[in-house]
Amino acid sequence: MAQCLGPTMLLLLLLWLLLRWSSSAAQNRCVDAAEACTADRRCQRLRTEYVAQCLGPAPPGGCPRVRCRRALRRFFARGPPALTHALLFCPCGSPACGERRRQTFVPACAFSGPGPAPPSCLAPLDACEHSRVCRPRLLAFQAFCSPAPSSPDRCQPDQAPNCLRAYAGLMGTAVTPNYLDNVSTRVAPWCHCRVSGNRQEECEAFRGLFTRNRCLDGAIQAFDSGWPPVLQDQLDSHQDLEHRLLQVSSADGPLEGCSMFSMLLVLALQPLL
Repeated sequence: MAQCLGPTMLLLLLLWLLLRWSSSAAQNRCVDAAEACTADRRCQRLRTEYVAQCLGPAPPGGCPRVRCRRALRRFFARGPPALTHALLFCPCGSPACGERRRQTFVPACAFSGPGPAPPSCLAPLDACEHSRVCRPRLLAFQAFCSPAPSSPDRCQPDQAPNCLRAYAGLMGTAVTPNYLDNVSTRVAPWCHCRVSGNRQEECEAFRGLFTRNRCLDGAIQAFDSGWPPVLQDQLDSHQDLEHRLLQVSSADGPLEGCSMFSMLLVLALQPLL
C-alpha cells in the first residue's frame, strides 16, 4: 500500500497551503481591505446594502442608479473611515489587484452610464452644480485637493487626509470618479471633453481636477504609508502563521498510512496552489 500523510504531516500540509494562500492575499491590499470590511458588522452591512441596490432590479438596459448612488453615499458617510478608505485607496502592485480596486463599487451602475458612451464632462458638472448634495462636496474637493495658493507647484502641508476624505465624499454623486485602468492610480469621472463647444476650457479645467491633480495623486499614492492599524494587523497575522508552521514542522514525524479522507482532502486543496 502506498504511503501518504499521517495526522501531523496532514496538518503541516494544511498550514502550508493556507500560508501560500494568505501570502498571495497579502500581496493584494484590496483583498485585505475587503476582508476587514467583512469582519466589521457595520462596514459589511453598509457594503451589502450598496451592492444589493446597485445590482438590484432595474429597467431593461439600465440600473437603479439613483438608489445605487444613495447607498454608496451612505456607505462612506456611516461606515468606519479606516475601512471605507482602505477599500477605495488600497495600493496595488499588479493588474489583478488594480482591477479588483476598479470594480469595488459596482462601476457599471455607480460610475458609468446611463448611455453606452461617456458624455461631455459638462453634463455631470452642470448636474452637480444644481445638486444640493453634490455641489458642496465638489467645492470641498477643490478646496482640499488644490495646490497651495502661495506655490502652485506644491501641495498644502498635511492636506493628504483631508483631500482623500473630500475625494471619497464625491462617491455616489453626479461626478462620481473611479480608476481609469488597472495599472495606475489615474482617476476621473466617466466623461470627456471632446465636444464642449465654447465651454471647452471649463470642461478641461473640471476634468483636470482629477487627471492633472498632483495633490490628489500624491495623497492616493501616500495612502500605503498610512495603512490603517486594523489592516496592518491582518498583514502581521501572515507572519504569525509562518511562525506556527515552522513550529509544527519541527515536531514532524515519519510518513504513515492514511485514510481515504486525508487523500481526498489533499486533492481538494490543490486549487489553492
